[in-house]
Amino acid sequence: MTRDWAVPLIHFENVGLRYGMGPEILRDLTFDIPRRSFQFLTGPSGAGKTTLLRLLFLSLKPTRGLIRMFDRNISSIPREEFPMLRRRVGIVFQDFRLLDHLTTYENVALPLRVRGKEEASYRSDVLELLKWVGLGERLNVLPPVLSGGEKQRAAIARALIDRPEILLADEPTGNVDPPMARRLLNLFLELNRLGTAVVIATHDLSLMDQVEARRMILSQGRLDIYE
Repeated sequence: MTRDWAVPLIHFENVGLRYGMGPEILRDLTFDIPRRSFQFLTGPSGAGKTTLLRLLFLSLKPTRGLIRMFDRNISSIPREEFPMLRRRVGIVFQDFRLLDHLTTYENVALPLRVRGKEEASYRSDVLELLKWVGLGERLNVLPPVLSGGEKQRAAIARALIDRPEILLADEPTGNVDPPMARRLLNLFLELNRLGTAVVIATHDLSLMDQVEARRMILSQGRLDIYE
């Protein structure tokens, strides 16, 4: 089947979200995430950036509005199909979500193991990626022994290992020093050059200033986009 590159990976149209009977946290969001695009999602603390990422990852459903993902209306997709769609999305959470009983190597390789791939087919890729994020000497270490920055880098490597069609990263450089932040940014840019759309939620203006990219600014539940 020929892929239509003109169709965005994700389309939001007048999307709103509220919890229970409370006020809308997000409202009237209308935007696209084009294929192969690179954008920063920013805004003040409490603006709803993490909530928006959860909508993009299908871990939340909107209160109103239309969301299309991979050219499918999510309101018509059976819940049992959501895990398959999520496999096409890589995500880096602020709380890392590493499994403490697995080594760094095993955590990064987990998405491939879940898909039933043989270790011989991916071991070299996992080792190369761990080396790139500065964890080449920490592959046999369990997460409780890792520093916050090392956990962050392991979580990033895990999100990237399966070369997702879109990567969502929530403050991915929040626990690393500036040289490593730049190295990780270069990794995201290289992944983008290979065809993955990237959305990075960040407060780090110095990081954003290093790249000419679209900025999506979330404030008081509304989104402004600057190309």
